[in-house]
Amino acid sequence: MSLDRAVLTLAGTITLISVLLVALVSSWWLLLTAFVGLNLLQSSFTGFCPAAMILRRFGFSGSCAFR
Repeated sequence: MSLDRAVLTLAGTITLISVLLVALVSSWWLLLTAFVGLNLLQSSFTGFCPAAMILRRFGFSGSCAFR
């Protein structure tokens, strides 16, 4: 799996978990969804993604979207 796909998979998974937590626990979990969305937005403009840096250390490579 490439780094780009791993980042998108991680973002989608965290968003779905957040939605589940909103339904079962508290609406405050929407802040997690907002954080993921804002991080995706800023990384689309800057190319900097903290999740990509962490995943790169786990051996994912082959990214064209993230520095």
